[in-house]
Amino acid sequence: MSSRKEFHDLAPPEKAHDAIASLDLAGGTERVPLREARGRVLAERIDADLDVPGFDRASMDGYAVRARDTFGADEADPARLDLVGEVHAGEEPDVTVEDGAAAEISTGAVMPEGADAVVMVEKTDTEERVERSSTERASGNAASREVLVRTSLAPGDHVMLAGADVAAGERALGPGTRLTPREIGLLSALGVDEVPVRASPRVGIISTGDELVRPGDSLHSAAGQIYDVNSYTVATAVEEAGGEAVLYPHAGDDYEEMERILTEAAEECDLVLSSGSTSASAVDVIYQVIEERGELLLHGVAVKPGKPMLVGRVADSAYVGLPGYPVSALTIFRTFVAPAIRAAAGQPEPRTATVEGRMAVEERYSEGRMRLMPVGLVTDGEGRTLVYPVDKGSGATTSLVEADGIVEVDPDTEYLGEGEAVTVQLFSPDVREPSTFGVGEDDPALSRFLDDLENPRYLSLGTREGLRRLRNGVPDFAVAAGTDALDTDYAELGGWSREWGLIVPEGNPEDVSGVTDLVDRDLRVVNRGTNSGLRTSFDDAIAAVAGERDESRRDLTDAIDGYELTVKAHESPARKVATGTADAGLGLRATAEKLGLGFVPLGDQPVRVLANPDRTEKPGVEALESALADIDGVVADLPGYASQ
Repeated sequence: MSSRKEFHDLAPPEKAHDAIASLDLAGGTERVPLREARGRVLAERIDADLDVPGFDRASMDGYAVRARDTFGADEADPARLDLVGEVHAGEEPDVTVEDGAAAEISTGAVMPEGADAVVMVEKTDTEERVERSSTERASGNAASREVLVRTSLAPGDHVMLAGADVAAGERALGPGTRLTPREIGLLSALGVDEVPVRASPRVGIISTGDELVRPGDSLHSAAGQIYDVNSYTVATAVEEAGGEAVLYPHAGDDYEEMERILTEAAEECDLVLSSGSTSASAVDVIYQVIEERGELLLHGVAVKPGKPMLVGRVADSAYVGLPGYPVSALTIFRTFVAPAIRAAAGQPEPRTATVEGRMAVEERYSEGRMRLMPVGLVTDGEGRTLVYPVDKGSGATTSLVEADGIVEVDPDTEYLGEGEAVTVQLFSPDVREPSTFGVGEDDPALSRFLDDLENPRYLSLGTREGLRRLRNGVPDFAVAAGTDALDTDYAELGGWSREWGLIVPEGNPEDVSGVTDLVDRDLRVVNRGTNSGLRTSFDDAIAAVAGERDESRRDLTDAIDGYELTVKAHESPARKVATGTADAGLGLRATAEKLGLGFVPLGDQPVRVLANPDRTEKPGVEALESALADIDGVVADLPGYASQ
């Protein structure tokens, strides 16, 4: 045995944190069934492989119609349509809605061919056709009845298009996301049955001392024996922090036995924790084992309790020696070791089930009923918690992920003012504010940048909505594309350009060359929503053609088949083209090449990441700016992309 060791130079707590942080506790990656994934942390980004819903569906009971058949209809002069059949939820339609026809439809049912809108049943009446043949009267055929539509409809009214909730190709969840029931619900909607997660760090636990007896065994108090408190206490704390606890037989004060057990645990685990035998006593042997079988990084920390802490390596495993007293052992574990285990497992810091914050925006409410308002959390530039309403509709699966909790609003409360203090009841005690919160354009390069951040939140709501919310002061940043991206009122974190145009079938069988073909030819087009930067550039291109022809832009858009029917994400038009339901779709060259489709270029579009000027020093925003500095590396393999 070596001579007695004394604690001459105690390390400051910061050095202990640094020493433990230098140890590699990561357990790698594994795939687990979705049913067993609660509480685990995603190791990779998961993109949606299908649209949710996977078909155009009715959002209410009524009649599926062609919107143009209802133009001009009102209470006094209803449109009269032949009733040709009915469609129920869960069945494939067996009717076609042609000009002048309507089909009865249930909420959630697949839209029949030919129909592009649903009129709610409250806006209709039915009656027998005045003029029928004797054969029709005898058969009672459905076509012998008429639907009187007493309102005008636009294409897409009361229809939830395929991909309106989650669009194929859209970033569903990013690496580092902790899977709670909300995320499990989203993945279930996408048909995911197995997920890649971070493997929990395997932590070996050894209690030392000749006096220890495991609970359940006979105790000889007269001989100074005590029950081993630390093994179960520390094991429970390890599991609470996200690790997998492995209990080893307790070791006495014999050097060879300690060496054997410690070496066995080091070979089987990512981290070994021992409690006791870390003081400088001559009979405590851990110090010598670590020095002779591994590397000692630290012995003794200037904290109370917990002065005799050890940090080192044995074989390929990390090692931390905790004090022997249970309270001291647990205190040192929670202060120094638990954060490292959580970091390796991707687990958030624990927090209470309620959070106090202040409203980021004014929210009015005057329905006279108690409101359980879904809200999200974000921190401002000074670290204060702001609360903002989240409401995408009760049928939207993504609301589950975007909302962190609820604020209970009293029935007599007419509004919550900006800056008003509120209490948020979290959906889970594990919920935490995102490191950074953004809103704006859907873009494949952006998804890659977000992958480099810890716990970001991003809502793909389009350029215009992103800038609107940024003006309101809620998000940390917005991503804008097109001419709107040139807004100079905000701090610019970085940007790139992307080639946009028309996505067509492979080989471009219709020989589409540009916007004029969409106007002049009978081609079916899939457009993006008005908030999208791609839509703005498309409209600008149409306006340019209108100017050349001395025609109004409205005349040209009216001539484009499908212009008014829009889809959600950047891949959605391309996937419509891939299935043969459209001749062309608005999109990016990168998307076309990813899906093996043709592409007709219409221009290059600037994309800018713009920050709230008051949040530029927020750590999450600084991390995003740092990630954006590697634009060339991120966009190198995205066709049509370039740094700016």
